[in-house]
Amino acid sequence: MQDLEIYIRDLKSGAVSGWLESHLDELKLDDNEVSGVVNGSARYQGESLRIALYPGAFGKRFTSLVIEGERLPWSSDLDCARSAWRAMDTEIRCSPGDWKEGEPVEAEKWWRLDHRGEQQVVWN
Repeated sequence: MQDLEIYIRDLKSGAVSGWLESHLDELKLDDNEVSGVVNGSARYQGESLRIALYPGAFGKRFTSLVIEGERLPWSSDLDCARSAWRAMDTEIRCSPGDWKEGEPVEAEKWWRLDHRGEQQVVWN
């Protein structure tokens, strides 16, 4: 199982489903109001995907999006973040890709994509 995870700042109603519907089949995701965890599903190249939105990640302004499955439409968190940024036009952040669960994150650099471009930044 593979996964992609990005963080979306100031998520607007319907923005994730609006973006994903052009990349996935059979999308079932009600993101009209994300006040708590939202679970959804979709298919990509015939494989089932699980989708979850977690509001309040890294402070109240970001929502974590996790997509899990055997095949994914993007090869990395950064590729996924780039696609999301183009579609949603709001700040998107993601891990640089070398972090593993359980490792400290205090000084970790994250990719930030926004109107200033792509930059590696410390989260805080």
